[in-house]
Amino acid sequence: MPTANTSFYTRVQFLQRQAASLLLYQSVLHGEVAIAFLELLQTIRYADGDGQQCLQAYGAYFQALAAINQNWEEYLINQILTAENPFTRQVQQQEFSALSPALVAAVQHDLQVLQILYECNSAILSEWVQVVTHLPVSPVVWYREPETKAPSNTMMATLPQLDNWGDAVADLAAYYRHHGTGLFVKYHAFRWQDGELIGIPYPDPVQLSTLVGYEWQKAALVKNTEFLLSGAPALHVLLYGSRGSGKSSLVKALLNEYSHRNLRLIEVSKSALRDLPTIVEQLRGVPQKFIIFVDDLSFEEDDDAFKALKVVLEGSLTARPQNVVVYATSNRRHLIREYFADRPNPKDQEEVHAWDTMQEKLSFSDRFGLTLTFDAADQKTYLQIIQHLAAQADINLPAQDIEYQALQWATRHNGRSGRTARQFIDFLKADLVLFGENNNREAVESEND
Repeated sequence: MPTANTSFYTRVQFLQRQAASLLLYQSVLHGEVAIAFLELLQTIRYADGDGQQCLQAYGAYFQALAAINQNWEEYLINQILTAENPFTRQVQQQEFSALSPALVAAVQHDLQVLQILYECNSAILSEWVQVVTHLPVSPVVWYREPETKAPSNTMMATLPQLDNWGDAVADLAAYYRHHGTGLFVKYHAFRWQDGELIGIPYPDPVQLSTLVGYEWQKAALVKNTEFLLSGAPALHVLLYGSRGSGKSSLVKALLNEYSHRNLRLIEVSKSALRDLPTIVEQLRGVPQKFIIFVDDLSFEEDDDAFKALKVVLEGSLTARPQNVVVYATSNRRHLIREYFADRPNPKDQEEVHAWDTMQEKLSFSDRFGLTLTFDAADQKTYLQIIQHLAAQADINLPAQDIEYQALQWATRHNGRSGRTARQFIDFLKADLVLFGENNNREAVESEND
C-alpha cells in the first residue's frame, strides 16, 4: 500500500467497517446495486497492479445504477424507506413511545452509518478508481436528473437535508406507520404464487371512467371500497353474471382509482384458495387496505378451496382483519356445482339430513355480504358502451356508422357485451389509423348495399 495514499485506503476500509456494522438495516445492502457498491470498495482497497479488476467492478456498479435509472443516493434512500426489519414492523403495530430503547438506539446507529455510505457518491468512487488504476481521466460518472422533485415534506426530500440522520428516527417511524414497508410500498398489485406474494410491476391500466352500462353495480362496489379505505366495516362481494360484462375489469379499475389511498389488489387463483387464511394473516396490521381478487369462482364437490374461503368469509376464532375484503367474480349464481344425482329422495339411506347439506352448498354465495348481478347487455346498453369508448378513443365517425359496424361485429363475434365493445373499438381505432377513414366508409357502404 503506497504511503502517500494511506489516508485514502483508510477511508475505504472505514466505509467497509461501517457497512458491516449495521444492526437492523442489513437488507438495504442486499440489492444488486449495493452489492456492486461493496464489491467496488473491496477492489479499490485491494487493487491489483493494472487495476483491471477495479475497472470491471466499477463497470458493474455503473451498469447496476443504469439498469434501475437511479443515482446511488436515490437508491439508498428508497431502500431505507422500504426496508423490512423488526423496527419497521413494530412501528406499524404500536406507538413509537412503546418501542424498546435498544431498538431505537440501533436504528439511530444504522441511520448514521447509512448517511456515511450515502455521502460516498458515484463521483467520489470514480475519482478513487482513477487513482488506483492510474488513468489519465476518471471514468464516466453515472448521474441522472430526477424526473420530478420530491415534495419538501416527504422523507425522500427531508432525510438528505439532515445533518444527523439519527435524528430522523421518530419521523421515519411515522412514515412506516402510514405507508408500510417492503413489497406493499414497491407494488400496488400482486398475485399469490407458489406460497408467496409476487409483485406485478405493470397491472391492468383499466379506468373506472371507461366502464359504463352497469352504473348501480359500479356505484355499490365503489361505496363498499370507500368503506374499506375509511376503516369502516366493508363487505365481501360476489360479482356474478354474463361473461364479458366487465366484472373483472371493474375490480381491477378500483386499484387504479384508489392505489394512492393505500389500496392494494391481490389476485388469488382458485387453485390457491386453500392458502387464503395464510394470506389474510400476512396482511393483518399493515397500513394498506387489500382486495383479495378471485376471478371465475366455482367449486366442485368436496373442494378444499371451498372450506378455506368459507373460513375467510364467515370468520373463525381469529378476528377478521378490517383491512381485507374478498371480491370474487363468477358466471354462476350457485358457486358449487350441483348435479341431479346430488338431490336427495325419500329412499336415500346415506344421509338423514341430505336436504340441509344441499342447501348449504346452494346458499354458499349468500355468505358474501354483497352480491352484484351483471345481466347480459341489451342493444341499448351495448351501443351506449360503444359510443362512450368511441369518444374516449377520439374516433371521428358518424354515430350511425359506428353503431352499425358495432352491431355487425357483435353478431359475427361474441355477442353484445362490454368485452365485445372494447374489442370492436380497439379494432376500429387500429383500422382507421392504418387505412384511413375513406377505407372504413367504403367498407360500411359495401355492407349497406
